[in-house]
Amino acid sequence: MYYGFDMGGTKTELAVFDADLNQLWQKRVPTPKDDYQALLQVFIDLTNEADQRFNTKGQIGVGIPGIVNAKEGTVFTTNVPAAKYKPLVADLTQCLQRPVKIDNDANCFALSEAWAPEFRQYPTVLGLILGTGVGGGFVVNGKVISGKNGIAGEIGHLNLTSAADKVLTDAVPQIVCGCGKMGCFEGYLAGPGFERIYRSFYHNPLTAVQIIENYYAGDASAKVHVERYLTVLSIYLGNILTLFDPHLLVIGGGLSQFDEIYRLLPEYLPQYLYGMATLPAIEKARYGDAGGARGAACLNLVD
Repeated sequence: MYYGFDMGGTKTELAVFDADLNQLWQKRVPTPKDDYQALLQVFIDLTNEADQRFNTKGQIGVGIPGIVNAKEGTVFTTNVPAAKYKPLVADLTQCLQRPVKIDNDANCFALSEAWAPEFRQYPTVLGLILGTGVGGGFVVNGKVISGKNGIAGEIGHLNLTSAADKVLTDAVPQIVCGCGKMGCFEGYLAGPGFERIYRSFYHNPLTAVQIIENYYAGDASAKVHVERYLTVLSIYLGNILTLFDPHLLVIGGGLSQFDEIYRLLPEYLPQYLYGMATLPAIEKARYGDAGGARGAACLNLVD
C-alpha cells in the first residue's frame, strides 16, 4: 500500500492507494499549523488508522507547501509555521517507524500527473500550476527531479523578460513577489496576476471568473486581455520549454480550467520556441486538487 499525505495550511489529508494507484481510503483533518508536536501527532494518528484499517504498514510520502532541504532533512514552509526549519523527515521517520519521503506539493502534482494512465507513455513530464501562484515540477521516467536545493520546480520565479515587458507596457507596474524579488512571472501569470493585468489596462477590478465569462460572451476588452495574457504566457513557456524540453506539458491550478488556453497555445507558442523545436503535448491536469496526496504516494513508486 502507498500512503500519500498532503499537508496544507488548513487541512492535512491522507489518501491510501493500492499497487495500481486506485484510491482506497481518504481522510482530512485540520492542520495544527502552530504546534509542531500536535502536527506530528496528526501524522501518527492518521497512519495508525490506515495501518489498522488495511492491516498493513504502508509506504509513506508527504507533500508540503514549501521546500525540502535534502542535505539537512529540514523543511521551509510559511503556510505551516510549526514545521518551519524543523527536521520533519527524521522526526516522521522516527514517529512512524518507517522511511518517509517528503517533497514540495507542486512536485507532487507533477508526479501524480506523470503517473496518470494516459500520461505514462511520456518519459519526461513538466507540470505547470497556474493558480494563486505559479509553480511546477519536472518528472523524468516517473521520478521527480528536485535539484540540489529542492527548488528545481520553482519556475514561477523567473524574472519577467524584455519581450513580456513590452507586451505589458508601463500600464502594468512591476510588483515585489512573495519571494522578495521584483518582477517574477508569477506576479503576472497566476490568477491574481491575470486579474491585475486586466485591472491595470481597463481600471475595472473584475475577478478571473468574470473576465472569462465576459470573454465567452464576446466582450472586446476581455478578448484583447486574453490575447495579451496568452502572449505573455507563451513568451514564458518558450523559455521554460527550452530549459526542460518535456514530452508533455500538463497544466493545473484554477486557470487550467480555462479551455481557451489549450485551444490557443498551439497558435501562440511556436514562435517563441527555440530553433526547430516543436510543441510538446499540452494537456489539462487529470487529478486537480486530489493530485497532492496521490503524487505524495507516488514518491515511493521509484527509488
